Amino acid sequence: MARAAHRRPTVPEWFRDPLRVAGGPVPYGTVVRGALTTGPLLAAGVAAQHTPWGVLAALGAMFATVNDRPGARRTRVVRIGVPAGAGALGIVLGGLLAVLCSPADGMPDGLWVVPALAFAGYLSGAVSVIGPVASAAGLQFLVVLLIGAGLKPPGPVWLAPSLVVAGALWHLLVVLATRPQAHREEREAVATVYDQLGAALAAAGTGDGKTQRRAFSGALDRAYAALEHHRGLRRFRRASAAERRLRAQLAVAGMAGEAAVSLLWEGRPLPSRTLDAPLHLAHAVRTGRPCGPLALPAPETPGQRALRDALTHAAEVFRVSGHPTPEPAPARLRDHPGTRRALGPLGRAYGLRVALCVGACATVAVLLHPVQWYWLPITAAFLAKPDLGPLFSRVVSRMFGTILGVVVYIALDASLPGAAGPVAAAALGGALIPVAARHFAFLTAALTSIVLALAGVSGTVGAPGARLTDTALGCLIAFGVGHLPRLGGRQPAVDEHWASALRAAEAYFAHVVAAPAGGREELDRRRRAAYQALAEAHTALAQATSELPPAGVRASRWAPPLAALERLVDATTACAVRLRNGRPLPVDEGRRLADALGRLAADASARRGTDWPPLPTPTELSTRCTSLAEVAHQLHNVRRFTEAA
Repeated sequence: MARAAHRRPTVPEWFRDPLRVAGGPVPYGTVVRGALTTGPLLAAGVAAQHTPWGVLAALGAMFATVNDRPGARRTRVVRIGVPAGAGALGIVLGGLLAVLCSPADGMPDGLWVVPALAFAGYLSGAVSVIGPVASAAGLQFLVVLLIGAGLKPPGPVWLAPSLVVAGALWHLLVVLATRPQAHREEREAVATVYDQLGAALAAAGTGDGKTQRRAFSGALDRAYAALEHHRGLRRFRRASAAERRLRAQLAVAGMAGEAAVSLLWEGRPLPSRTLDAPLHLAHAVRTGRPCGPLALPAPETPGQRALRDALTHAAEVFRVSGHPTPEPAPARLRDHPGTRRALGPLGRAYGLRVALCVGACATVAVLLHPVQWYWLPITAAFLAKPDLGPLFSRVVSRMFGTILGVVVYIALDASLPGAAGPVAAAALGGALIPVAARHFAFLTAALTSIVLALAGVSGTVGAPGARLTDTALGCLIAFGVGHLPRLGGRQPAVDEHWASALRAAEAYFAHVVAAPAGGREELDRRRRAAYQALAEAHTALAQATSELPPAGVRASRWAPPLAALERLVDATTACAVRLRNGRPLPVDEGRRLADALGRLAADASARRGTDWPPLPTPTELSTRCTSLAEVAHQLHNVRRFTEAA
């Protein structure tokens, strides 16, 4: 009793999540680039006495700054250009709605546009499950459409979308013109992979391997995203020698990562001189200098032999400039898992949630503010999208950030004469976006100061007060809709990502069993897909556990089967290394495989359908799974069983 009385109460995740702020160094170059985009465009429009033009161009630059991420130049073109194109389409459709939905039969402005806005919200929410670029495009499309519907764009039809795209292009030109060193960000991403590889190798035999392996997988995914050459742009320009070299270095890191997983599975620590090899490779990536001699481990185990081969290949790649790497085959659109999600239950659930929030906010707004009704649904657009994080955390951060942004704007507007105050607020907000993106509250403050600056130079009266009122109403509506039964919960997202991870794990294991001696490129692709699906499932579960009940999901229900699946994928990697070296699978490792599979089967049996027979128990699986082919067969049954349930 005394021990229980002194036990500290557990702080729930939904309370801790709004207090988390990502760390890291300040990207001063990105801050300077942000200051040179939104503010100067707005100032140019005011100075040329074409304020609406400057407002639209600054709006495009603001979104481009938010969507910008480190990466290759062509990747940045896609990350900025696709949302800018969606925003251009949104402002055209918004202007069309503003013309069609004029006052009639005594109805206020905008009331007839509510169904159209709800449909646009559905599209914005559904495409969010495809990926980050599609999510940014859907959000920009919806927000700019709301602005275009609330404020009829000036000039001919083509002028407004041209100005929005021009603002994004200006930001892109500033980024490309002010990069101090070519491929610096891509090199840093690849070097970080080698840093995490060293940490994973050092964790072998210490019991901390799972955490370090996850960190390595995350760094590998971020590096591939930074170096990704989008298929639609490959035909216009071949990759440079520096880009090919970075891709080759990253491919070697993937090979070494496979060996690291095998070593973590074996549980045998490495000598300290071998642990220095990834650090030498990371330094060589950052400086472009030779990596020097690498200490190779003795080939006593399959994992050590795989690491020795990977480091030997790394020494060759780092020595030969521009080592060629094969380009992946283009994937068909219908085979993309994100497209299936957008058309499936998860896309429909996300779309319906955004549609209800935007429609409800638009209805309330046109009744309360017939003139400036667009503020309220814009607030809902940022809050309702489930992929942006837990709803409770976003609501709290949105309210706090809006208050902070209003205070900053009022202070600058009061201290500087004329349009200098709004222009300074826009420039300050654009400069702070790269740093403020680490927390939703700070990002909201930066965006609020920019939006109020755009409204201030446009002559909008009472914008700060309206922004606070509409933000409070939007938070309440989004919070209510986000907790509606069978709509606001996170269970569909966790189910979908869990199913995707299970399918990827099955495909990976089946390939290892079917072709252990060949198809290295396909094996690497399936391994990356399995670990990436696992990372997405972990992210979905973390967001689900951070939701306020009853929208949240209990981690105790999903953490054990997800850990078992992760263990099975790690075991698959270790099996692939062992089979490639011509070693048979030991009996104890086969039992560990069957144990991980048994945990998956137990979870599937707990949620099985009425028309399916029960799966074997973990004990039965340990007895039955005497070969890899039998494990693959039972894994296939577990996957089909889980999806049917």
